[in-house]
Amino acid sequence: MATVATILIGLVAVLHIGFFVLESLLWTSPTGRKVFGMSREQAQHTAVLAKNQGVYNLFLAAGLIWSIVLGAAPHAHAIALFFLVCVIVAAVVGALTANPRILIVQGVPAIAALAVTLLA
Repeated sequence: MATVATILIGLVAVLHIGFFVLESLLWTSPTGRKVFGMSREQAQHTAVLAKNQGVYNLFLAAGLIWSIVLGAAPHAHAIALFFLVCVIVAAVVGALTANPRILIVQGVPAIAALAVTLLA
């Protein structure tokens, strides 16, 4: 894969590691509650769901990192495309069901990475 594509894929992976940390580790902390605009009670009631969601974000990051580690291997490109499309679908669903900002924060970087990867 081309360098710009690899950098963008890496950025999307890092973002998803950050989402994992926020959702699985910091959800009920003051930082997590502030980011997601929740009261302590809301955060405590939804912590199990958030932890599960965070783990899924970590899986997306792992897949993207896997595609980078594979480098020039023939299937690296296909793996990157698959995981970027998964991120985009998750962003669309999140925007429709939770918060439209998810499409910007999660979707736009993945769409940019997908576009550059397709052109590489």
